[in-house]
Amino acid sequence: MTQNTPPGDRIAKVIARAGIASRREAEQLILQGRVSVNGKTINSPALNVTASDKVVVNGKVVGTPDEPRLWLYHKPVGLVTTTKDEQGRPTIFDKLPEDMPRVMSVGRLDLNSEGLLLLTNDGGIKRKLELPSTGWLRKYRVRVKGSPTDDQLEPLRKGVVIDGERFQPMTVTLDRQQGANAWLTVGLREGKNREVRRAMADLGLTVNRLIRISYGPFQLGQLKPGEVEELRRKVLRDQLGLDAPSDAKPAKPLKQGAKAVRRKPRPNKAGKTP
Repeated sequence: MTQNTPPGDRIAKVIARAGIASRREAEQLILQGRVSVNGKTINSPALNVTASDKVVVNGKVVGTPDEPRLWLYHKPVGLVTTTKDEQGRPTIFDKLPEDMPRVMSVGRLDLNSEGLLLLTNDGGIKRKLELPSTGWLRKYRVRVKGSPTDDQLEPLRKGVVIDGERFQPMTVTLDRQQGANAWLTVGLREGKNREVRRAMADLGLTVNRLIRISYGPFQLGQLKPGEVEELRRKVLRDQLGLDAPSDAKPAKPLKQGAKAVRRKPRPNKAGKTP
């Protein structure tokens, strides 16, 4: 005999949709006793809530979720992608425009990597973009020290095992030799820690510059280091199958003078916006 599913959504999902934390972070907040429902502190994320329930996180009532939003950000070298750094290094969140709402990064780029980083205020979007099953293709421009040959790069196209960890096949193109360095274009569909650098090191190559130029259909384009560009709702609907709920709060524009830009999506070769 099957049991009826309780009405509403899981509490962690509700907190994530409100832009307060990711689902995983929300679960940790619950386990830490920082979440209450209808005046009672809860200690397990195995709970469904509805719009009629009063959810409080860290003493603040969780209201109607904001409109789901997604930004392109050109991460510069020298910033970490965590909200706080134990070593006191600057984070991307220290450098974002003042009028940006609370956002979460989709995946990470390490301290010495640069290029496209997606930011969102919606935990559902973050999860959708990070799921391994989604298989978004990430492309990188990679500069390595030395003069690699195409044959030398072939193992990466077949997949390699490094320290017992299997790396899925990558697309690798040898673009040009520039003095003592070579430029490559690398594409991969998983986001393991320092994957490109570790794969190149396995071939005896040292990466001295790494720029992410795309994440799925989203392109870095002409975005300058430190700049932010918000994608239009139509792009979210077309690319992610997402749209804002009818009761969502309207998006607030960034203050003039903030280091952010808003451009119309550029058409690709097929005539469609990315």
